[in-house]
Amino acid sequence: MTNSERVLLTATHWGTYRVDVENGRVTNLRGFEHDPDPSPIGPGIVDVLDGPTRITAPMVRKSWLEGGPGTAGDKRGSDAFVEVSWAEANRLVAAELTRVRSTHGNRAIYAGSYGWASAGRFHHAQSQLKRFLNCIGGYTGSKNTYSFAAAEVLVPHVLGTFRGHLDTTTSWESIASDCDLFVAFGGVPLKNGQISQGGTGAHVQKGGLLAAHKAGVKFVNISPLRADLLDRVNADWLPIRPNTDVALMLSLAHVLLNEDLHDQAFLDRYTVGFARFADYLLGKTDGIPKSPEWAADICEIPADTIRDLARRMARSRTMISTAWALTRQDHGEQPFWAAIALAAMLGQIGLPGTGLGFGYSAMNNTGLNRTPIHYASFPQGHNPVPDFIPVARVTDMLETPGGKFDYDGASYKYPDIRLVWWAGGNPFHHHQDLNRMRRAWAKPETIIANEWCWNALAKHADIVLPCTTPLERSDIALTPKDPYQVVMDQAIEPVGQARDDHEILRGIAAEMGVEEAFTEGRSPQDWQRWIWEVSRQQAAGQRVELPDWESLQRDGWVKVPVPDKPTVMLDAFRTDPEANPLATPSGRIEIFSQTIADFGYDDCPGHPAWMEPTEWLGAAAPDDLHMISNQPRNKLHSQLDHGAVSQADRPKGVEPMTMHPRDAAVRGLIEGQIVKIHNTRGACLAELRISDMIRPGAIQIATGAWLYSDGDLCRRGNPNVLTRDKGTSRLAQGPVAHSCLVKVETIAGQVPQQKR
Repeated sequence: MTNSERVLLTATHWGTYRVDVENGRVTNLRGFEHDPDPSPIGPGIVDVLDGPTRITAPMVRKSWLEGGPGTAGDKRGSDAFVEVSWAEANRLVAAELTRVRSTHGNRAIYAGSYGWASAGRFHHAQSQLKRFLNCIGGYTGSKNTYSFAAAEVLVPHVLGTFRGHLDTTTSWESIASDCDLFVAFGGVPLKNGQISQGGTGAHVQKGGLLAAHKAGVKFVNISPLRADLLDRVNADWLPIRPNTDVALMLSLAHVLLNEDLHDQAFLDRYTVGFARFADYLLGKTDGIPKSPEWAADICEIPADTIRDLARRMARSRTMISTAWALTRQDHGEQPFWAAIALAAMLGQIGLPGTGLGFGYSAMNNTGLNRTPIHYASFPQGHNPVPDFIPVARVTDMLETPGGKFDYDGASYKYPDIRLVWWAGGNPFHHHQDLNRMRRAWAKPETIIANEWCWNALAKHADIVLPCTTPLERSDIALTPKDPYQVVMDQAIEPVGQARDDHEILRGIAAEMGVEEAFTEGRSPQDWQRWIWEVSRQQAAGQRVELPDWESLQRDGWVKVPVPDKPTVMLDAFRTDPEANPLATPSGRIEIFSQTIADFGYDDCPGHPAWMEPTEWLGAAAPDDLHMISNQPRNKLHSQLDHGAVSQADRPKGVEPMTMHPRDAAVRGLIEGQIVKIHNTRGACLAELRISDMIRPGAIQIATGAWLYSDGDLCRRGNPNVLTRDKGTSRLAQGPVAHSCLVKVETIAGQVPQQKR
């Protein structure tokens, strides 16, 4: 059977689907037959593939086309667009790249391209763009991710690696068999676990959670949101005040130390620096013992509850889980460091079912028992430009060219960016303080976007190059983060004049005389076969046999065998720390890091510490509320926000917002009304939903609504017009979206319905 004879397949970051096609149009996406819990997100693309938001031809902003680079940047987002041919688009882009490079150098080109565009191994927008730019001399790039930048920089100083431990997180099978107590800082939000980088064959998070519950594991949900853990597991809910997890962790550690419940033998053999941390816990360094009474005033959890939880953790086989969201707050380095120290004091790191994990259900692959294989990818080549920025410092870079910034122990300067090229992401979704970013966005002379629909990125670009969706091209979902490797069939022809990113860049490369360097004479199909064959060789080196290319295309998918033994994070280190040292200066867990201490950062000392968010200092008012802008359940970030699945959740055209009944009553607000959320940075509209599933003093509104600006007001409900744009600390410079105070009030008059 060939792929033309079997039912078509596609793969996305949120799942694998069978594709129904009639008369050249996709009519439905159905969950993969081997997926026990398919994500509902997938079918959201069906009605927008060829809808009114689709970009069907190359487009150029009118003022830029007429006046040239740098013309009327403040009109980005409001200016009209003019359709041009692909030949003209290629000429314009090639000429602008040549001008910027010859006048300002390649460091003046910023390749943003942060995002989750496609699960395909070849049609990966970032890889395609960065390979092309490297063919013409390179670009300024970024480091780390919005998801967990603070942890990416901090944890390697403490545990030797961060991503390495993400890939070896203790499996759900091990938790079910060997854990007694699962303490979840930030919960285990199953909605987040719908996704996984590079593709998802079968969703395991819900099944893993329920299997652990059935086996007798007890859960504690430490979150402002009760829904961050499934009701069916009967978790104890500690409705913590947002941004105060570190204070709670320190007080738990204080109890362990004060009551001699800590494992000193483990600390002596596997860690360094505990004595310095212990002095801080006891208040010897700052005069403030980090007792439950101290923490109770900060995190608004009773001291007796804290003390009881610490004792429970000490007498149980305990797993400590920290959600990635905890890093996205002011001083976001501290929660993971404090959790590591707390787990070390319990002495269970490296044992089955216990220790610590970073973000169960942050993605489907967290806790998934799998065989990691180093698969091949589309080669990006070498970037000779050394300049970079921490990923969340885009606005700072555009506002202050030549300005200094600190990062991980060194000092750098922001480059003077003249051209921004974005492919595969949407900064108007994931960045903070979007109104400030919009003003800075007017400064570059040219902005290019590869995009398939008229979202805010496309509307704020100068040159828009229409790209295909995964359903309009062939690829393979090949990822070490999932056992299922899946053929991505081309289900329909490209809509309008859309081209895949490779073809877009090939055309520009031809215009600039580097086509051969970019393609190496291979077609997209040739590259995909090459990627598969190299990956087969890599897998064979790990004693995993993958089928040949023809068999893969015939069958549509293959499942890589999973390990016989459940994964346990840091088990080899636990067994023999001398033979398996960590990649830290000491080879052990660094509860106190001399390296970080020597950086001299006043906002990130040498051990876990409590520091108030800057947003609180002198700014909080009695009617302020903590805004939790978490991940949506009906889309991945802002992808498919215009589709039917996402739209069904907001019949009034604005994002829903959850508030506690007490807070609603004080403000005279009622269920279902449209409210305005605002602070000094901006405002957005939302539909009020009242629930006791959120703690008083906080509101929740998901990210992902496409920005629709009316001045500084987003009429669709994008909460990132409200969030603060500053670095977590001088160490990591990560985003601090969850450190955000807002006010909520009713609005007068009718709210206009928004177009999709």
